[in-house]
Amino acid sequence: MAFKINSKIKGYSVVDEDDDKAVLDRASEAEPARIDVVQMHESLERPETLVGSTYKIKSPLFEHALYVTINDIVLNEGTIYEQRRPFEIFINSKNMDHFQWIVALTRILSAVFRKGGDVTFLVEEMKAVFDPRGGYFKAGGIYMPSIVAEIGGVIERHMKTIGLIQDPELDASTLALIAEKRAAYEAAMRAAPVPPASGDTAANESEASGFPPGATLCAKCNTQALVLLDGCQTCLNCGYSKCG
Repeated sequence: MAFKINSKIKGYSVVDEDDDKAVLDRASEAEPARIDVVQMHESLERPETLVGSTYKIKSPLFEHALYVTINDIVLNEGTIYEQRRPFEIFINSKNMDHFQWIVALTRILSAVFRKGGDVTFLVEEMKAVFDPRGGYFKAGGIYMPSIVAEIGGVIERHMKTIGLIQDPELDASTLALIAEKRAAYEAAMRAAPVPPASGDTAANESEASGFPPGATLCAKCNTQALVLLDGCQTCLNCGYSKCG
């Protein structure tokens, strides 16, 4: 290959074939190897084996439990760009009354997963589905407006596990404030007389949810952890307060 020299030559040296090869080797070592990063897209073929997790949903709206299995595909395995992405979802149950819409839902969700791009929007869309017969409280005092919303919650939990959704953590000051508010509320509740008729029910409710008895539903995190303290409604789960 010929090179045009536009400046004045001030010196030169003879490079033999071995030296020339060594220079090329050093140049190739200095240049990082190019990696073809594979992104999720609908033309990506399904591997023979996928990794995944199965989640159990026990709802009072169903006689039998639902088992939600989400399988992931591992992209760019063994490189710094390795990542897990949802590839397909299956829902199984002994209850066949809702088999039709469950099959339709899993096929649509799997198609959206394989389409690629940002699929986290599915979580908010599903959690916003309300049952006209009313919702229910699951373990931990978390309100679920429908069974579809709880399936959306399962998908959210799975996406957090594989790193697709980052769960915002409360800072140390907020956690300290919540602990202080909770201790103050529990002290006030211990000082107040508890009616004998409702004492056992309140104690069972507190043990089941992990929050003081009498707590109401928080509009921000949908958890039964909102208490009245110093004239202000405060959530002992996420720190939300109506007083700002």
